[in-house]
Amino acid sequence: MMYGIGELAKNCGINKETVRYYERVGLLKNTPRTNAGYRMFTEESVKRIKFIKRFQELGFTLSEISKLLGVVDKDDERCLDMYSFVVDKIAEVRAKIGDLKRIEQMLLKLEECCPDNKAIYECPIIETLDD
Repeated sequence: MMYGIGELAKNCGINKETVRYYERVGLLKNTPRTNAGYRMFTEESVKRIKFIKRFQELGFTLSEISKLLGVVDKDDERCLDMYSFVVDKIAEVRAKIGDLKRIEQMLLKLEECCPDNKAIYECPIIETLDD
């Protein structure tokens, strides 16, 4: 099935400008045009955009997704490259989890400082943060 840019965008839950941006930055491969100059996208474009959106939801940046797609698009050594990408991403995720755990502990300590509803001018959380 072939899609015009509007149909593609609607099918993927994005807007046309996002499709154009993905083309400009190389996330979407060059698309053939009709004689009238309209771009016609294939089912492969739909899959690729949904792949991009899913990885964005998982916290990957467009730069990382671009690298990942570069690995996917390669024919040789793609498994080795994918493994390296995954190992690096695991380390990054673990570091973020550590940071989030530290933030959680800090917030829990602040929460303990405020056992009741005092007026704002007596707020122990604010006093703790001011120290």
